[in-house]
Amino acid sequence: MPAARGTELRLLLLAVAIVWFAFLLVDANALGQITFSIVGYGASFTAVAAVAHLAVRRWAPYADPLILPCTVLLNGLGLVVIHRIDLGLAEQAVQRGKVYSAVAGQQVLWTVVALVLFLAVLGFVRDHRVLTRYGYLAGLAGIVAVLLPALLPASLSEAGGAKVWIRIGPLSLQPGEFAKLLLIVFAATTLVAKRELFRVAGRKVLGVELPRARDLGPIILAALGCVAVLAFEKELGASLLFFGIVLVMIYLATERVIWVYAGLTVFAGGCVLAYFLFNHVRQRVANWMDPLATYDQAGGGYQVAQGLFGLGTGGMGGTGLGAGRPDIVPEANTDFITASIGEELGFLGLAAVLMLYLLIALRGMRHALAVRDSFGKLLGGGLAFTVVMQIFVVVGGVTKLIPETGITAPFLSKGGSSLLANYILVALLLRISDAARKPSATDPVQAVRAPLAEAGTVLVRRPQ
Repeated sequence: MPAARGTELRLLLLAVAIVWFAFLLVDANALGQITFSIVGYGASFTAVAAVAHLAVRRWAPYADPLILPCTVLLNGLGLVVIHRIDLGLAEQAVQRGKVYSAVAGQQVLWTVVALVLFLAVLGFVRDHRVLTRYGYLAGLAGIVAVLLPALLPASLSEAGGAKVWIRIGPLSLQPGEFAKLLLIVFAATTLVAKRELFRVAGRKVLGVELPRARDLGPIILAALGCVAVLAFEKELGASLLFFGIVLVMIYLATERVIWVYAGLTVFAGGCVLAYFLFNHVRQRVANWMDPLATYDQAGGGYQVAQGLFGLGTGGMGGTGLGAGRPDIVPEANTDFITASIGEELGFLGLAAVLMLYLLIALRGMRHALAVRDSFGKLLGGGLAFTVVMQIFVVVGGVTKLIPETGITAPFLSKGGSSLLANYILVALLLRISDAARKPSATDPVQAVRAPLAEAGTVLVRRPQ
């Protein structure tokens, strides 16, 4: 067994210890006593980490040893913060004479389901190159997943003004979270098949050599179709995510910076058009420009302002886990969970959390560059960039760097769809890193060399 698995195990033990200690701090500061609920949460979380490690040890023994511990620690910290906000909301409910049902238990159940999908991907996808067989099918499924909520009645698909959900009884699912993975597989498959045509074939327009429309068409149609549908569904944050992913993958495949400039130009034009077409876009821009000016308006800047107040209260070191008031920020356990972390762990704690995301992305990109096949390079690069893009959009909206988009933080935020999709993403990154780190069967260092007396004569060319 490679030594990396031992490193991974030690890091997982550290992550589990941090999460257990964080649970104890939350209860001690918020309640003044340790409750039995954290035992159930902590034990379930520890079991998930153990099973995930055993699965990687069994099915991806050469995988990167940092990706899974970082993922588990983020997942655990998210569970801690959700539990902390549950305590605050329960206290508010008591003051109002109401009853509040904690949602941390639901997050544990979603984590278990995410683990099942994680195991399924590692167990059945033994070689990431198998996904190329289903590239166009994945593209079609991705478009259908994005389109479906727009076709359903608002009662089954709308929440917070955005039609991006599918509700079946008490369960709700956001298919767009899975669509991003399907579209990454589709884009990687198409770009690998027609990579050289993108570089040399086509006509020159304004001095720029463009590929033929029939070669570039499928990817452009898929990207624009998703953006148009998501605009109709009033969820422009996901549109930004999809468009950015496709743009970066085209750049990775062609190594031509002109695609970045062209994409940014199209994106800027789309932003201006969306501002004049959609009232909710204008509202979010107004909230971004001055949240205090729209503080008391319906759909105004109250949420953004409260998040900024929380970050300001936290300062550098934070108020301490369980000692703040993140529960007074609307959607503190979903869209604004990073504001909750910034309040109770401070700038330093939030920076440490962001470093965990950066480690996952950097290690994923490193192995995408090292893997031997072009499809793995594009797939790994797209998946790694997705992690960075998501957290940039989330934290940018919370800190008022960009308008708030409503996208949830991977692994941290409450909700099943994001957790399921991102565990699948991590499983694919581990599979690619396993392929990149696995010794080659034809590696001359690994090969058994014949004795010198029996070695044949080999002709070599003199270096110039």
